Amino acid sequence: MPSDQVAERFGYSPGAFRVLCSEFRHNQERQDRFFKDVQRGPHAAPKRDPIRELVISLRKQNLSIYDIQRELAERGTEISVNALSILLREEGFARLPRRRDDERPDAKRTDDAPVADVRKLDLSPRKFRTAFAGLFLFIPLLCEIDLQGVVESASLPGSGMIPAAHAVRALLALKLLGKERTSHMMEMVFDPGIALFAGLNVVPKRSFLSTYSARVDPRTNFLLMSKWSEAIQAAGFRHGSSFDLDFHSIPANSQAEPLDKHYVSSRSRSQKGILTFLARDVQENVICYGNAGVPKPERDDEILRFAEYWKSRTGHYPRELVFDSQLTTYSNLQKLSECGISFITLRRRTKKMIADIYAAPPSQWKQVNLPALTRQYRNPRVLESRVQLKDYNGSLRQLAITDLGHEEPTLLLTNQLNASIVQLITRYAQRMLIENGIADAINFFHIDSLSSMVGLKVDFDLQLTLMAASLYRIMAQRIGREYRRATAKTLFRKLFDVSGQVILTDSGITVELTRRAHNPLLVDAGLTDRTVIVPWLHGRPLQISLD
Repeated sequence: MPSDQVAERFGYSPGAFRVLCSEFRHNQERQDRFFKDVQRGPHAAPKRDPIRELVISLRKQNLSIYDIQRELAERGTEISVNALSILLREEGFARLPRRRDDERPDAKRTDDAPVADVRKLDLSPRKFRTAFAGLFLFIPLLCEIDLQGVVESASLPGSGMIPAAHAVRALLALKLLGKERTSHMMEMVFDPGIALFAGLNVVPKRSFLSTYSARVDPRTNFLLMSKWSEAIQAAGFRHGSSFDLDFHSIPANSQAEPLDKHYVSSRSRSQKGILTFLARDVQENVICYGNAGVPKPERDDEILRFAEYWKSRTGHYPRELVFDSQLTTYSNLQKLSECGISFITLRRRTKKMIADIYAAPPSQWKQVNLPALTRQYRNPRVLESRVQLKDYNGSLRQLAITDLGHEEPTLLLTNQLNASIVQLITRYAQRMLIENGIADAINFFHIDSLSSMVGLKVDFDLQLTLMAASLYRIMAQRIGREYRRATAKTLFRKLFDVSGQVILTDSGITVELTRRAHNPLLVDAGLTDRTVIVPWLHGRPLQISLD
């Protein structure tokens, strides 16, 4: 009812009645006189009441809920943490403040590993077993590449306790072992083998490894990539002149970071992420260039930046680039042609283009044989023509290809006027192998597993991925046989995921690998029974043998 009517009915003035209503709303004592709730349900707590006094006495000893639960379990009483929290709340106890370790009751706790310090590296004679003996197979290769020189040339940050090269080796070990995040290093802090691989007394903790990349700026990342490429080339890893290019969006499940939205093919949707440009060396079958954090407005020009990077490194532009239709613009195709770079790309189809293609007389179509392909797609039909594009001066060669397993014809654009049709189709089909390289980087090197939303950290993690991928590719070439094209995951599972015994003496270091079925491949490749001087282990000779 309106307040004026109620006031008149009960003999109040309208103003006095409104004051009474206000006091009723804000005064707990007045509210308690009206509308009392009927207590329903059990009026006793059969699990809490019998132990109430005991729980109160334990809490007065400064024990937490989990400590009290453990004490009650030892006395034969099982009760949930939620029930204990309700009981303590009923008795007026607040949450305990955060306690120091010396204020906690005696209980089993995690052990504290020593602090990583290169000055405390102990090479005194002893023996120990390690689950990561396969890492030592990479040490001779790292000595050939001179990782120490690469790190110094790139001016990576370091300290007196953990120099730059030692930090990079520890981070590289995670990549070589296929560990998903730097936090997973905590599973290995007590393994002396991985610490010896890095040249430290113990493995650095996750806090150091996760923050190390924050000290590396983007210019240093590019310099590191360039110096590493020069070093592996000097070690016998030749680079090619033809490259497959692609973008990969590293998904970032964060609403707080100001990131652009990019299409994520694995999820078939656009979402916030960090756009990464990748280039794969076709000859060596390895991703040799990566740039993370490409802004969306600058993505079309990333192909030109790669061309300039390659020229600054080798003295000449790439001979051939192969990419899809959305990687760059037609105006940038003109710039590639002016630089003398051959390219093969797709053209985006329109309804008018498709209608014109199907309207061409059968005499203009040519059937070709693709010996490298199998099954029903070996004999596609091709319609060749010259086309003019907006923002491109001159004509380009266009191949409209049908019978490749797609509903609509595939349109290839190229400035290679003299190459055969079979060569062009086969070469573009090889571009799909970059998807395998990206899949390997995701499945084994975990470039999608972000430990931070900061693009700087992702950029450094990408460079570590390129370094680890090239190490595995060099190993695959040296092992040969069917492993020449094997993925890093396959190589690790069959060859490098091996335990062993490390023997330190005054004269050197010996690593005895546990026997496995694939160990003879390591012997045939010359990866065992050889001695190499390891500079970061005080110049001690290292020998790897079979148990």
